[in-house]
Amino acid sequence: MTGRVVVLSTVGSAGDAERIAQALVEQGHAACVNVVPGVLSFYRWKGETARDSEWLMVMKTTAARFEALREALVEMHPYEVPEVVELPIERGHAPYLEWIDASVGA
Repeated sequence: MTGRVVVLSTVGSAGDAERIAQALVEQGHAACVNVVPGVLSFYRWKGETARDSEWLMVMKTTAARFEALREALVEMHPYEVPEVVELPIERGHAPYLEWIDASVGA
């Protein structure tokens, strides 16, 4: 394990994705947020199957910054129950991993 993580979340509009991504980077919670348009999500919600177009946010940060990122993301997120999933980065290009650290003040 490298101590760095990828965090995934989806939102329902490009505007929300851009607003959240910019804030997370400016606040030092994420080194980088990729916004991926065109995600088609199928899920269960309140007993029904739903289908929605969404934007996927792929955030890179450190494990130590995850909780602060999660709190900020949930506060800004328009969904009642936002997706916040942390995936460990097991290996990576050392200069990139060091850049993550430097970007979030690790």
